[in-house]
Amino acid sequence: MGNLAFVSAFYITLSYAAAAIFIGGLLYKIHGYAVTPSPLKIPTTPQPTTAGGVFVKNAINISTFSNLYKGNRWTWIGGYALHVIFLLVLIRHLRYFLEPILGVVVALQFFGMWAGILLPLPLIYLMVRRAAVDRAAYISSFADYFVLILILLTGLSGISLKILVHADIVAIKQFILGLMLFRPVDIPTHPAFLVHFTLVLILAVYFPFSKLMHAGGVFFSPTMEQVDNPREKKNVNSWAAD
Repeated sequence: MGNLAFVSAFYITLSYAAAAIFIGGLLYKIHGYAVTPSPLKIPTTPQPTTAGGVFVKNAINISTFSNLYKGNRWTWIGGYALHVIFLLVLIRHLRYFLEPILGVVVALQFFGMWAGILLPLPLIYLMVRRAAVDRAAYISSFADYFVLILILLTGLSGISLKILVHADIVAIKQFILGLMLFRPVDIPTHPAFLVHFTLVLILAVYFPFSKLMHAGGVFFSPTMEQVDNPREKKNVNSWAAD
Protein backbone atom coordinates (compact mmCIF):
# COMPACT_ATOMS: atom_id res chain seq x y z
CA MET A 1 0.00 0.00 0.00
CA GLY A 2 1.43 3.39 -1.01
CA ASN A 3 1.78 6.33 1.33
CA LEU A 4 -1.20 8.16 -0.20
CA ALA A 5 -3.42 5.10 0.09
CA PHE A 6 -2.38 4.58 3.72
CA VAL A 7 -2.96 8.22 4.70
CA SER A 8 -6.33 8.23 2.91
CA ALA A 9 -7.43 4.97 4.57
CA PHE A 10 -6.34 6.32 7.96
CA TYR A 11 -8.25 9.59 7.65
CA ILE A 12 -11.32 7.99 6.10
CA THR A 13 -11.54 5.54 9.01
CA LEU A 14 -10.87 8.33 11.50
CA SER A 15 -13.53 10.53 9.91
CA TYR A 16 -16.26 7.91 10.16
CA ALA A 17 -15.22 7.04 13.71
CA ALA A 18 -15.31 10.71 14.73
CA ALA A 19 -18.72 11.18 13.09
CA ALA A 20 -20.09 8.12 14.89
CA ILE A 21 -18.77 9.33 18.26
CA PHE A 22 -20.05 12.87 17.64
CA ILE A 23 -23.57 11.82 16.62
CA GLY A 24 -23.79 8.99 19.16
CA GLY A 25 -22.48 11.21 21.93
CA LEU A 26 -24.95 13.98 21.10
CA LEU A 27 -27.89 11.56 21.10
CA TYR A 28 -26.73 9.95 24.35
CA LYS A 29 -26.32 13.28 26.12
CA ILE A 30 -29.59 14.75 24.85
CA HIS A 31 -31.45 11.57 25.83
CA GLY A 32 -29.94 11.91 29.30
CA TYR A 33 -31.10 15.50 29.55
CA ALA A 34 -34.60 14.57 28.33
CA VAL A 35 -35.18 11.72 30.81
CA THR A 36 -33.66 13.44 33.87
CA PRO A 37 -36.51 14.16 36.32
CA SER A 38 -37.31 17.73 37.31
CA PRO A 39 -38.93 17.15 40.71
CA LEU A 40 -39.33 20.81 41.61
CA LYS A 41 -41.13 23.73 40.04
CA ILE A 42 -38.19 26.14 39.70
CA PRO A 43 -38.69 28.55 36.80
CA THR A 44 -36.51 31.65 36.98
CA THR A 45 -38.93 34.49 37.59
CA PRO A 46 -40.22 36.59 36.02
CA GLN A 47 -41.19 33.73 33.74
CA PRO A 48 -44.15 33.62 31.30
CA THR A 49 -47.24 31.71 32.41
CA THR A 50 -47.81 30.05 29.03
CA ALA A 51 -45.76 27.63 26.93
CA GLY A 52 -45.83 30.09 24.02
CA GLY A 53 -44.49 32.85 26.21
CA VAL A 54 -41.66 30.62 27.46
CA PHE A 55 -40.77 29.74 23.86
CA VAL A 56 -40.58 33.40 22.82
CA LYS A 57 -38.57 34.38 25.90
CA ASN A 58 -36.07 31.56 25.36
CA ALA A 59 -35.78 32.30 21.65
CA ILE A 60 -34.83 35.89 22.50
CA ASN A 61 -32.44 34.79 25.25
CA ILE A 62 -30.68 32.17 23.12
CA SER A 63 -30.33 34.51 20.15
CA THR A 64 -29.07 37.48 22.17
CA PHE A 65 -27.59 35.91 25.35
CA SER A 66 -29.70 38.39 27.29
CA ASN A 67 -29.23 36.57 30.62
CA LEU A 68 -25.46 36.73 30.24
CA TYR A 69 -25.72 40.40 29.27
CA LYS A 70 -27.56 41.14 32.51
CA GLY A 71 -25.13 39.06 34.56
CA ASN A 72 -21.76 40.16 33.19
CA ARG A 73 -21.47 42.45 30.19
CA TRP A 74 -17.71 41.94 29.77
CA THR A 75 -18.18 38.18 29.48
CA TRP A 76 -21.14 38.78 27.18
CA ILE A 77 -18.94 40.77 24.78
CA GLY A 78 -16.51 37.90 24.26
CA GLY A 79 -19.06 35.11 24.48
CA TYR A 80 -21.60 36.59 22.11
CA ALA A 81 -18.94 37.63 19.60
CA LEU A 82 -17.48 34.12 19.67
CA HIS A 83 -20.82 32.43 19.02
CA VAL A 84 -21.83 34.78 16.18
CA ILE A 85 -18.42 34.44 14.54
CA PHE A 86 -18.43 30.66 14.95
CA LEU A 87 -21.90 30.44 13.39
CA LEU A 88 -20.76 32.43 10.34
CA VAL A 89 -17.69 30.20 10.02
CA LEU A 90 -19.87 27.08 10.08
CA ILE A 91 -22.18 28.54 7.43
CA ARG A 92 -19.18 29.37 5.24
CA HIS A 93 -17.95 25.78 5.52
CA LEU A 94 -21.28 24.44 4.27
CA ARG A 95 -19.97 25.03 0.76
CA TYR A 96 -17.86 21.90 1.19
CA PHE A 97 -20.90 19.80 2.15
CA LEU A 98 -23.46 20.99 -0.41
CA GLU A 99 -23.73 20.53 -4.15
CA PRO A 100 -25.25 22.72 -5.44
CA ILE A 101 -24.47 25.38 -2.84
CA LEU A 102 -27.49 27.17 -1.40
CA GLY A 103 -27.86 30.85 -2.26
CA VAL A 104 -27.81 31.93 1.37
CA VAL A 105 -24.49 30.14 1.87
CA VAL A 106 -23.03 31.91 -1.17
CA ALA A 107 -24.35 35.26 0.07
CA LEU A 108 -22.67 34.82 3.47
CA GLN A 109 -19.28 33.69 2.18
CA PHE A 110 -17.74 37.16 2.53
CA PHE A 111 -18.95 37.51 6.12
CA GLY A 112 -17.87 33.97 6.91
CA MET A 113 -14.38 34.68 5.57
CA TRP A 114 -13.92 37.69 7.82
CA ALA A 115 -15.49 35.85 10.73
CA GLY A 116 -12.84 33.15 10.36
CA ILE A 117 -10.08 35.75 10.35
CA LEU A 118 -11.52 37.39 13.48
CA LEU A 119 -12.22 34.10 15.30
CA PRO A 120 -9.00 34.16 17.39
CA LEU A 121 -9.84 37.55 18.93
CA PRO A 122 -12.79 36.56 21.18
CA LEU A 123 -11.04 33.28 22.06
CA ILE A 124 -7.93 35.11 23.24
CA TYR A 125 -10.10 37.67 25.05
CA LEU A 126 -12.01 34.95 26.92
CA MET A 127 -8.80 33.11 27.86
CA VAL A 128 -7.14 36.27 29.16
CA ARG A 129 -10.27 37.28 31.05
CA ARG A 130 -10.62 33.79 32.54
CA ALA A 131 -7.03 33.92 33.79
CA ALA A 132 -6.97 37.58 34.86
CA VAL A 133 -10.28 37.91 36.72
CA ASP A 134 -9.96 36.31 40.17
CA ARG A 135 -13.52 35.02 40.31
CA ALA A 136 -13.28 33.48 36.83
CA ALA A 137 -9.82 32.03 37.48
CA TYR A 138 -11.01 30.41 40.72
CA ILE A 139 -13.78 28.42 39.03
CA SER A 140 -11.82 27.63 35.86
CA SER A 141 -10.43 24.16 35.21
CA PHE A 142 -8.07 22.66 32.65
CA ALA A 143 -11.09 21.69 30.53
CA ASP A 144 -12.14 25.35 30.23
CA TYR A 145 -8.78 26.36 28.80
CA PHE A 146 -8.39 23.21 26.71
CA VAL A 147 -11.54 23.77 24.67
CA LEU A 148 -10.66 27.42 24.02
CA ILE A 149 -7.15 26.46 22.93
CA LEU A 150 -8.48 23.64 20.73
CA ILE A 151 -10.89 25.97 18.93
CA LEU A 152 -8.14 28.61 18.67
CA LEU A 153 -5.72 26.17 17.04
CA THR A 154 -8.46 24.97 14.70
CA GLY A 155 -9.20 28.55 13.71
CA LEU A 156 -5.54 29.48 13.22
CA SER A 157 -4.93 26.43 11.05
CA GLY A 158 -7.97 27.40 8.97
CA ILE A 159 -6.69 30.96 8.62
CA SER A 160 -3.35 29.61 7.42
CA LEU A 161 -5.15 27.77 4.62
CA LYS A 162 -6.81 31.02 3.56
CA ILE A 163 -3.95 33.50 3.91
CA LEU A 164 -0.54 31.82 4.21
CA VAL A 165 -0.88 28.67 2.10
CA HIS A 166 -3.45 27.50 -0.40
CA ALA A 167 -4.73 23.94 -0.58
CA ASP A 168 -6.78 22.56 -3.46
CA ILE A 169 -10.32 23.42 -2.33
CA VAL A 170 -11.84 21.43 -5.19
CA ALA A 171 -10.03 18.30 -4.00
CA ILE A 172 -11.04 19.08 -0.42
CA LYS A 173 -14.71 19.34 -1.42
CA GLN A 174 -14.50 16.10 -3.40
CA PHE A 175 -13.07 14.39 -0.32
CA ILE A 176 -15.77 15.76 2.01
CA LEU A 177 -18.61 14.93 -0.39
CA GLY A 178 -17.14 11.47 -0.91
CA LEU A 179 -17.28 10.86 2.84
CA MET A 180 -20.87 12.06 3.05
CA LEU A 181 -22.01 9.92 0.11
CA PHE A 182 -20.05 6.89 1.39
CA ARG A 183 -17.94 6.94 -1.75
CA PRO A 184 -14.64 8.08 -0.23
CA VAL A 185 -11.77 9.30 -2.38
CA ASP A 186 -8.14 10.05 -1.55
CA ILE A 187 -7.64 12.85 0.95
CA PRO A 188 -5.66 15.92 -0.16
CA THR A 189 -2.28 15.58 1.54
CA HIS A 190 -1.49 19.27 1.91
CA PRO A 191 0.14 19.46 5.39
CA ALA A 192 -1.84 22.52 6.51
CA PHE A 193 -5.13 20.90 5.52
CA LEU A 194 -4.23 17.67 7.33
CA VAL A 195 -3.47 19.65 10.49
CA HIS A 196 -6.73 21.60 10.22
CA PHE A 197 -8.79 18.52 9.45
CA THR A 198 -7.21 16.58 12.32
CA LEU A 199 -8.08 19.37 14.76
CA VAL A 200 -11.66 19.42 13.46
CA LEU A 201 -11.96 15.67 14.07
CA ILE A 202 -10.56 16.05 17.60
CA LEU A 203 -13.07 18.83 18.28
CA ALA A 204 -15.92 16.68 16.95
CA VAL A 205 -14.96 13.77 19.22
CA TYR A 206 -14.51 16.02 22.25
CA PHE A 207 -17.69 18.05 21.75
CA PRO A 208 -20.33 15.68 23.23
CA PHE A 209 -18.30 15.05 26.38
CA SER A 210 -17.34 18.64 27.12
CA LYS A 211 -18.94 21.84 28.36
CA LEU A 212 -19.69 22.62 24.72
CA MET A 213 -22.80 20.50 25.23
CA HIS A 214 -24.42 23.54 26.80
CA ALA A 215 -25.52 24.08 23.20
CA GLY A 216 -27.99 21.22 23.69
CA GLY A 217 -28.44 21.29 27.45
CA VAL A 218 -29.82 24.83 27.45
CA PHE A 219 -33.04 23.50 25.92
CA PHE A 220 -33.61 21.19 28.91
CA SER A 221 -32.84 23.55 31.78
CA PRO A 222 -35.90 23.50 34.11
CA THR A 223 -35.25 27.05 35.28
CA MET A 224 -35.61 28.24 31.68
CA GLU A 225 -38.10 25.77 30.22
CA GLN A 226 -40.72 25.51 32.96
CA VAL A 227 -43.89 27.58 32.79
CA ASP A 228 -44.54 29.74 35.84
CA ASN A 229 -47.96 28.30 36.64
CA PRO A 230 -47.71 26.69 40.12
CA ARG A 231 -51.01 28.25 41.19
CA GLU A 232 -52.90 27.12 38.11
CA LYS A 233 -51.42 23.61 37.89
CA LYS A 234 -49.98 21.46 40.65
CA ASN A 235 -46.58 19.97 39.83
CA VAL A 236 -46.76 16.22 40.51
CA ASN A 237 -43.70 14.03 39.96
CA SER A 238 -44.24 10.96 37.82
CA TRP A 239 -43.13 8.57 40.59
CA ALA A 240 -45.43 10.31 43.08
CA ALA A 241 -48.37 10.02 40.70
CA ASP A 242 -47.76 6.27 40.36
